[in-house]
Amino acid sequence: MPEAVTRLLTWNSLGSPSSSISCLCSLHLRQLPHRSSNQSFSTYSFSRGITCKAVQLESEASPATATAAAPMRSSRYDIENLTTWLLKQEQAGHIDTELAIVLSSISLACKKIASLLQRSNIINLTGAQGTMNIQGEDQKKLDVVANELFCSSLRSSGRTGVIVSEEEDAPVAVEETYSGNYIVVFDPIDGSANIDTSLTTGSVFGIYAPDTQRLVDIDDDCKLAREQEKCAMSVCQPGSNLLAAGYCLYSSSVVFTLSIGRGVLAFTLDPAYGEFVLTHENIRIPSTGKIYSFNEGNYDLFDEKLQKYLDDLRKPGSNGRPYSGRYMGCLVGEIHRMLLVGGIYGNPKNKKSKNGNLRLLYECAPMSYLVEQAGGKATDGCQRILDIRPDQVHQRTPIFIGSPDEVEKLEKYLR
Repeated sequence: MPEAVTRLLTWNSLGSPSSSISCLCSLHLRQLPHRSSNQSFSTYSFSRGITCKAVQLESEASPATATAAAPMRSSRYDIENLTTWLLKQEQAGHIDTELAIVLSSISLACKKIASLLQRSNIINLTGAQGTMNIQGEDQKKLDVVANELFCSSLRSSGRTGVIVSEEEDAPVAVEETYSGNYIVVFDPIDGSANIDTSLTTGSVFGIYAPDTQRLVDIDDDCKLAREQEKCAMSVCQPGSNLLAAGYCLYSSSVVFTLSIGRGVLAFTLDPAYGEFVLTHENIRIPSTGKIYSFNEGNYDLFDEKLQKYLDDLRKPGSNGRPYSGRYMGCLVGEIHRMLLVGGIYGNPKNKKSKNGNLRLLYECAPMSYLVEQAGGKATDGCQRILDIRPDQVHQRTPIFIGSPDEVEKLEKYLR
């Protein structure tokens, strides 16, 4: 038998299907006489009418054969999950191990929330909790549960120092035993009004490093709540300081979209394996779009310049068609659609809400970070969202976000 290493056996059964080969030994093999000298495999036959080919490994082949060999192609079954991707980013030096653990803990919380949402009608997790958050909004049962899931996952990671949530009155410092370095801001359930009707919801998060220039010494006599609101624990940072941001969409699919400052990727939850699988690489938002998303129920409360803009969108354009209006009451859903097909989303100030309705720190900043990483733009009508440093944890801001050409078109109306 030649020195080539046997890598693959190709069987050609010439006998009956019931023929057994379990007792074959070297005595059953004999080399066939007819073989060209340039073949890279050897053919043998068995005494019971079966032939096999011993194929030579590419690494053992002659230089000429190795040069001519086609490159190996990855299997169509090869998939990359979120855990594998995070490990690769850590090995490449794009993130450190602690940040990878924080992101992994967030993805775990999102899996738990997705499971609860799918069963919310069955396990009686619909309806109001009977409490209100710091903004005076009625809390849903899942608002409270999802907040606990996020906080628990981040604490147990051992890498989170401060937690800021829409459902918490003030920043929460993780006890020293479990404390880490990162500041994590999040809205555990965005669009919670959609829960009872089984419509789209989501979670939003952002991750900051400690801002040592904003640390404040707190005396025993001062009011802790007020100092926390003034960024006593270094949480009030502009979005430009974000290290990572993302969202998880809960809809017909559960999609975990993420950026660590190197573009935007999306991972879809495979329920068969319970893993987030990479499905969208290097997402780039189209420069234009034909979908606009504003709550036009507040049209009469909008500024006249914005009303003129919306009026023009409803008129047929050069192609004879107007823009299409879509509004689902969930920021995550709006941004997800926009990243894939383009368009513009707006939550402007109005006569009743002078600063808009969305929170800057844990809603607008993370989403603006994602959209800019995908090539889009985000503004409050006067300045870039990521340049705004919040003065309060729950500070609100107007926002216009989406395809770059569409946002620039809006800005011309607002000047």
